[in-house]
Amino acid sequence: MTAQDELRLLPWSGPGGNPCYLSTDDRDGFMSRLADNIESVQLGTAAELLEQASETLDDQDAAPEEKQRLAKELTGALRDVLRVAISRGHLLAVNEPHGT
Repeated sequence: MTAQDELRLLPWSGPGGNPCYLSTDDRDGFMSRLADNIESVQLGTAAELLEQASETLDDQDAAPEEKQRLAKELTGALRDVLRVAISRGHLLAVNEPHGT
């Protein structure tokens, strides 16, 4: 089992929006691979939404409802991407050799 400071923040929330963590030494295990795949999907979704946002904001005829829906989707994507960044940053820090 990994040490407390080596828990992986998972790319989904638990009940009440609380963070979920994975404690394992097996980076190729089922849950680790599942988390990697979900992170990949989340990052891809964020990239697609960013492109859509650019197009929508450039469209003078875009309806306010469309812009509001886009803002909600972007908020969710930003939350997901931030969680991925925190998780990956933590993994980098944990795997960094001591003394550098």
